[in-house]
Amino acid sequence: MSTLTIASDPQDAAAAEAVEAHHTQLAGDLAGRVALLVATAEHETAAADRARAELVAFCERDLLPHAAAEEETLYPVAHDLPATRLLIDGMLAEHKRLAALVDTLRTTRSAVQAAADGRALQVLFEEHLEKENALVLPLLVGATDISLAGLLAGMHELLGHEHGPAAEAATTAGGCGGACGCGGSDDTDVPELDVRDVPHSIRHATVFGALAAVPSGQSLVLVAPHDPLPLLGQIEDRHPGAFGVEYLQRGPEAWRLLLTHR
Repeated sequence: MSTLTIASDPQDAAAAEAVEAHHTQLAGDLAGRVALLVATAEHETAAADRARAELVAFCERDLLPHAAAEEETLYPVAHDLPATRLLIDGMLAEHKRLAALVDTLRTTRSAVQAAADGRALQVLFEEHLEKENALVLPLLVGATDISLAGLLAGMHELLGHEHGPAAEAATTAGGCGGACGCGGSDDTDVPELDVRDVPHSIRHATVFGALAAVPSGQSLVLVAPHDPLPLLGQIEDRHPGAFGVEYLQRGPEAWRLLLTHR
């Protein structure tokens, strides 16, 4: 999802990079929550209801405020540029479709339908971010009369500042670093998240997003293409001691780990 953005002003270049980094984080967080919903939807269980509720909460807390912040700061300026006027009209229309999908997710009673709507939301959002990264940001930083850094000053929704360590206490954490068999789950239908085909740029964020939807006492099986020790370290750094880790399979083609929210 990363693009090359050329800017004459170093501050504008740094601002564009910060926005792209936040886009990557948002895309991963969304992908993880959608993946967990898809994994639990088939059986129409309480786990699917929790995954849907967490997905909606993420959209209301992060995704939709991000879109609103764009409409407040970036889009009015970009709309004044002849090269982006029609593009911004299309981006605004996509914001409406994103909001409509979130509304549908909020009210649907079918886990299978929610999973389909969640996947549609993910695809639309990723395509939307790609256009922002590849088209909107380069044109803004290339305009000599526009200061992207000035536009984004203090805009946490666009730059991706952390909400604070306690904002998502149940988001991610990492147990014992992968060495012990602590934790576990009484739920025999533990959802599985296979990240082997997830793009590397959003793979860790996808796991963080999925773990955010795992309630206390429940588990998630992570399938990775290698021993995910760096990821486990990041999980532990983010929320020390909140997840137990048990290796179920150690290669050679896949590593399977049971992550249990204590």
